[in-house]
Amino acid sequence: MDCNFATVVFVTSCYVFNIDSSRNDHTCYFQYDLSASQFSPDGRVFQVEYAAKAVESSGSIIAIRCKDGVVIGVEKILSSRLHEKSSNQKIYNVDRHVGMGFAGIQADGRKVVSIARDEASEYRQNYGSDVPLKQLVNRVASYIHAYTLYSSVRPFGVSAVLASYSEAYGPELYMIEPSGLYWGYRACAAGKAKQAVKTELEKIKANDMTCEEIVKEIARIIYVVHDEIKDKLFELELSWVCKATNGEHQLVPADIASEAIRLAKHAMEEDLDDDD
Repeated sequence: MDCNFATVVFVTSCYVFNIDSSRNDHTCYFQYDLSASQFSPDGRVFQVEYAAKAVESSGSIIAIRCKDGVVIGVEKILSSRLHEKSSNQKIYNVDRHVGMGFAGIQADGRKVVSIARDEASEYRQNYGSDVPLKQLVNRVASYIHAYTLYSSVRPFGVSAVLASYSEAYGPELYMIEPSGLYWGYRACAAGKAKQAVKTELEKIKANDMTCEEIVKEIARIIYVVHDEIKDKLFELELSWVCKATNGEHQLVPADIASEAIRLAKHAMEEDLDDDD
């Protein structure tokens, strides 16, 4: 095979060959993608990258922190018309004051929810109060990170969003990545339409908006970025934790969610008419 004019990369489950003929440098990566405990020569951990790819291939999740709370929205892809829309939810209560949504592998997401619930329950038993969100996020992120350190386990294929609201701390929003890295956010997104969602999020002045207004924005964005050709069927899950709910994480009331979806569909139809 003539490789004098290009860089050729071969990737299999067992081998990664990088042949850069321009430098006459033939490097062989052998089995660096079989274990989460191994670095490649250029400092990559392939198993963590594969976990991130699992997130990128799932439906989108959006979370926005506004002046009176946090709203989470998830595009739950339905692969069959036979599926019950209410099954395999992507948004859960972790504690009465904390909600979690995720993008990625469903079973992995449920496990992360279970971990977070155990941590919140243990904190209440020990200290008799609600766990601060930042402390909870740090504990869960440490657990997720531990699954990137050993060859006997694999990383979680999940990006998890956690949100809360309290009089002491106000609205709080964090996202944990498959590597165990986490950040606090004003707004965040993950999933297959992550870049398109981020472009839309940058246009929103969330600090001046209420949760009810943000619900409409999230519904609009999800419908804008949804790929009608590849993923025709989907359900929009919406939840919030805010001043109006007395700091409790709840699903957005059906009437508010239905109105937001109606407006999102109407706006999308108007855009299509304008294009025509």
